[in-house]
Amino acid sequence: VQINSEGKIHEQKFERGNVTQNLTIIGNTTTTGTFIHFKPDAEIFEITIYEFNVLQQRLQEIAFLTKGLKINLNDKRDGHKKHKTFCYEGGIKEFTTHLNRHKTPIYPEVFYCQEEKNDIIVEVAFQHNDTYVENIFTFVNNINTTEGGTHLAGFKSALTKTINDYAKKVGLIKENDKNLSGEDIREGITAIVSLRVSEPQFEGQTKTKLGNAEVRGIVDSVVDEKLMIFLEQNPQVGKMIVQKGIMASRARDAARKARDLTRRKSALEISSLPGKLADCSEKDASKCEIYLVEGDSAGGSAKSARSRQTQAILPLRGKILNVEKARLDRMLGSEEIRNMITAFGAGITEEFDLKKLRYHKIIIMTDADVDGAHIRTLLLTFFYRYYKDLILQGHIYIAQPPLYLVEKNKKKYYAYDDKELNSLLEDIGKSGGYRLQRYKGLGEMNPDQLWETTMNPETRTLVKVKIEDAVEADTIFTALMGDKVEPRREFIKEYSKSVVNLDI
Repeated sequence: VQINSEGKIHEQKFERGNVTQNLTIIGNTTTTGTFIHFKPDAEIFEITIYEFNVLQQRLQEIAFLTKGLKINLNDKRDGHKKHKTFCYEGGIKEFTTHLNRHKTPIYPEVFYCQEEKNDIIVEVAFQHNDTYVENIFTFVNNINTTEGGTHLAGFKSALTKTINDYAKKVGLIKENDKNLSGEDIREGITAIVSLRVSEPQFEGQTKTKLGNAEVRGIVDSVVDEKLMIFLEQNPQVGKMIVQKGIMASRARDAARKARDLTRRKSALEISSLPGKLADCSEKDASKCEIYLVEGDSAGGSAKSARSRQTQAILPLRGKILNVEKARLDRMLGSEEIRNMITAFGAGITEEFDLKKLRYHKIIIMTDADVDGAHIRTLLLTFFYRYYKDLILQGHIYIAQPPLYLVEKNKKKYYAYDDKELNSLLEDIGKSGGYRLQRYKGLGEMNPDQLWETTMNPETRTLVKVKIEDAVEADTIFTALMGDKVEPRREFIKEYSKSVVNLDI
C-alpha cells in the first residue's frame, strides 16, 4: 500500500494479513492519493487468473453507482492489452438508460430522486419499457443485494401506493374501481434502488439481503413524496404508466384462467399431469429429477433409458414460445409451457411456491446442434424471466450429450466437442483404424448409450445454470431474445471470433 500525503510517499507491505514491512517513507511527491498493488495467493485462491470481462462489468457497475467517479481499467498482459474508462455523471439515472438501451421505453424521462434521511442516503431511478417483465436491481454501499430486502420492499410499496393514488386523483382510475396490483404497475419497469447505510445488516443464505427494519419506511416515504411531485409535473408519463398497468391487469385476468389449467389439485390426482409426462415413482422431491427433452423421438429413447424411480421425462414439441416477446396470458396459452408449469408443481408468478417443487433437478436435454442450442436458449429465457428463483436455488441444469462416438477394437469412446475428439483420436488413433460417428440428435442414440453418456448419475456430466451478474444476464437475454435486431448483430460481431464449434 502506497499513500501520497503531505509531500511524502508512505509505503507498507502485507502478506496473508500480516505486516511484512513497517510504514516507511520512501520518497517525496507533489501529488496525493492511494495506490494498492496486490497479487492473488495461489495457496488461498483456486483461480489466480484475472478475467477482464468480469472486472469490466463490476467496475462499470461501481462507476454507475458512484456518480462522477472515474475508473480506468488497463490490461497490460502480453496478448491481452486492453483499456477501458468508466465515468458517468448521470449516475444511476444513466445506469437505467443503459439497461434500457436494447428496449423501447414507453416515455422519455427517467424518474430520479435522491434524499438523505436519518443518515441513510436513498437514490432511486426507474423507467418503464414495452417488455412484460420487471427488472429491479438493488444495491447497498455498492454491494448488489440480489436477494432484495427492506429497501426493495419500501420501493415496491411506495410505487404501488403512489401510482394508484395519482391515477384516482386525476381520474385515470375511477374512485370505486379496484387498485392496480404492484405486479401490474411494475410490468416492464427497469429500476435501480441504491442506498448508503452506515451500519447495514445483511441476511439471507449469501448475505445479500438487507435486513435493517428502519430502511423500509425511509425508502417508502422518499419515493412516495418525490414520485407524486414527478407525476404531477409529468402527467403524460403518469398516464403511460397507468395505461400500461391497466393493460397488464387485463392480461393477468386472462392469464389467471389459463393458469387454472396448470394447477394440480393434489399429488394423488395423476390424471392432472401432462399426458406426455413419464413421471417417476419417488415422492421425495429432493431425490427426483425431470428431463426436458427435445422432440418425441429423443423423448422415447429417454423414457426407455431412464431410472423410473427418480427420473421423469417431459418431451417438448419443437421450439417453445419466446417469452421475451410475450405477455403472461399469451405465454400461458402455449401448451408446452403449461405442461412444464404443471409438471413442476410450484405454480408461477405470484402463486410460485418453491416448497411445492416436485423435482429438485430440472435438466434441459437438447441435441448438440444449432436447433438444440436455440431450444436450450428459449428454455433458459423462460426460466430466467419467470423462474429465476429456480436458477438462484440451483435447480436448473443442462445435460451434456456427446457429439461423437468413436469405436475401436470393440470399445466405445465418446467425445463431447471437437477438442475432446482430437485429443481422443491422438490417444487411440495411432495404432490402426477406428469408426467415427457424429450424432445429429439424441434420437440417434439407443437407450443404453443415452443412459451411459447423459443420464446415469454416476457417469454423466451436468452443467448447473448460475447467474453470476444479474445486470449482464438481463442485457444478454434482451439483446438475443428481444425485438431489436441491432443488439443481436453487435453481439454476434463482438463474439464471432471466439466461436469454437460452428454448426451451419
